[in-house]
Amino acid sequence: MAAMTIDNRGAKIAHAIALLVFVVMFGLPCAAQEKFRFPIGESSKTLSYGPLWVAAKMGFFERENLDVPIITMRGSPLTIQALTADSIYVASAGVDALISAHERGADLTMIGGLINGLGLSLIGGKPYKIYADLRGTTIGSQTITSGTGFALRLVLKAHGLEYPRDYKLLNIGGASERFQALTSGQISSAPVGVPLDLVAKQQGFNIIGYFADDQPNFQFNGYFVKRSWAEKNRALVVVEGNGDQRRTLPLRRGLQLEKPHLGSQRRCERGRRAHADQTRRRARDS
Repeated sequence: MAAMTIDNRGAKIAHAIALLVFVVMFGLPCAAQEKFRFPIGESSKTLSYGPLWVAAKMGFFERENLDVPIITMRGSPLTIQALTADSIYVASAGVDALISAHERGADLTMIGGLINGLGLSLIGGKPYKIYADLRGTTIGSQTITSGTGFALRLVLKAHGLEYPRDYKLLNIGGASERFQALTSGQISSAPVGVPLDLVAKQQGFNIIGYFADDQPNFQFNGYFVKRSWAEKNRALVVVEGNGDQRRTLPLRRGLQLEKPHLGSQRRCERGRRAHADQTRRRARDS
């Protein structure tokens, strides 16, 4: 079921992007059969963005005659900036970054969602086991005011920690950079996703908590385009509420790359259940 879900999301992404460029491609001379270049920017190369890479790996974009470079950028603000500068056609970034840009007058709009929840874990260094241990420390983030940093501050606030009164935030970068800073002792903790949270746990670090436990209803990420461009090309912009129901081959037949990650997801779910049981025991014994 998980494999089919990721597979279907990848197919939907490729199909939706194909619909966006269909009219442009249709208007080209029949002799011009070169792939239509359609760059997409995303703000972090993590498993949460998996459907984009699945779509590319399984040839969904190529099947639609699209050349879709997926450009990884350092955080949502830079991804939004690239979209406004016409360096990319679609931005996949934090929704709060879009809201901030819109409030400043940016000509952007959201046409769909990718990460419809928070799949991050807060990993603590070996001396830091619970949220209260983070008081007075420096915590690593990708950004401070948007994306991961925004969600992080909401989670910490739910546990009585206010920024900047109770802790400092250090803008380090993506998940791999945050993980390196954590292992080097530069920071007390950092939010990371699968599989780095599992790697950290295996190395003796602590999973302090899961973002989704404190923010279960959170539209973390979406697909954004320039509003003016979309209005000029209304026929291109198709927002599929339930998505295209096209079925594709199961991952086990075509995407060997994802199998280790799917196994990691299952182990992560077992870890979540163990963490929840431990939390309940602590609450009962206190």
